[in-house]
Amino acid sequence: MLTFTIRTLHGASPRFRPFAAFALSAFRPYSVFSVTPVAQNIFAPVMKIFVYEHITGGGMLDDPQVAALAPEGEMMLRALVDDLTAIPGVEVTALRDARLPGDLPASIHTVRTPDEFWPVFRRAASEVDAVWPIAPEQDRILARITREVIDCGRMLLGCRPDAVDIAASKRATADVLGHDGIPVIPVYADENSVPPEANEIVVKADDGAGCQDTRLFHDRAELRDWLQAHPDPNWILQPFVRGEARSLSMLCCGGRARLLACNRQKVRIAGGAFRFDGVSVNAVPDCDGRYAQLASRVARALPGLWGYCGVDFVETPGGPVVIEVNPRLTTSYAGLHRAIGLNPAKLVLGLPKSLEMSNDPMRESHSIEVEVAHAL
Repeated sequence: MLTFTIRTLHGASPRFRPFAAFALSAFRPYSVFSVTPVAQNIFAPVMKIFVYEHITGGGMLDDPQVAALAPEGEMMLRALVDDLTAIPGVEVTALRDARLPGDLPASIHTVRTPDEFWPVFRRAASEVDAVWPIAPEQDRILARITREVIDCGRMLLGCRPDAVDIAASKRATADVLGHDGIPVIPVYADENSVPPEANEIVVKADDGAGCQDTRLFHDRAELRDWLQAHPDPNWILQPFVRGEARSLSMLCCGGRARLLACNRQKVRIAGGAFRFDGVSVNAVPDCDGRYAQLASRVARALPGLWGYCGVDFVETPGGPVVIEVNPRLTTSYAGLHRAIGLNPAKLVLGLPKSLEMSNDPMRESHSIEVEVAHAL
């Protein structure tokens, strides 16, 4: 049970050409999605989807951070596979780090060494109709996987490369959203550029994900000392904005959006470092429509977003202020199906028609807690 994303490309087999034609329209900048019978075509007779989750799929075999990040990746992977296998006519393939159990309801390709990764990835991609990547933007990982899927001629179930490139940079995201008048936390390249009235300053990687490598400084002298001890041209600085950490789960398509849930993020600061402990999915009602409006504004500013996407923001007395845009599955995905009483996979397959709100009287909607386990 849980969420799902979609977007496509060239190279589809004949029985999937209607879906591929639909997806190709998504790759035309600022296009309006006009093909409607996607849900009718995609379910028959069988669609083979390769789900690639980077952390658990062998992409971090030589990275010491894998133990700390694997629980969150595993949670998203299992949620996605459960949702996909609940759809009639869908068969799932997955890549798996050989050190992890292979107990997934999917055909498994195992990666045992870093040298095996790309050959195994390409072999898995060659055997399916579509590839759905779940990968971090850091170090252009998501961008690389996205372009690899395109080069393989498979249908890409994810955001367009131009949107991935922008969302991978907090500086570029702030420029694009700010240009469209969306409240966003400003980004600075060095401490001297930060306005003098900003006494609390956050340092993070420009392409970092979530709370990773994110620190808060209350003293500029301490900040200068830390930056001198940890030089990196990828660092960005932002004024610390006080408020409640929240996020949006939304569907995007052709510059339009449908808000699925507004979530309360469980973020704390320990020893100057930010930590993400989980999320209360669908915990914040959108009584006045401000979050649906924010979702729509972000989608218009980044028309290459498609399918399930996330937006992290701070709720302040003056309203929401955006931190970053996630052009991929987020942790909230793990509780979304149960929280909103709808299968987001079917909503994505039904785009653009599913952008319209549903008035199903039988649907239950409530908050679901998703906890993130941290490796010690």
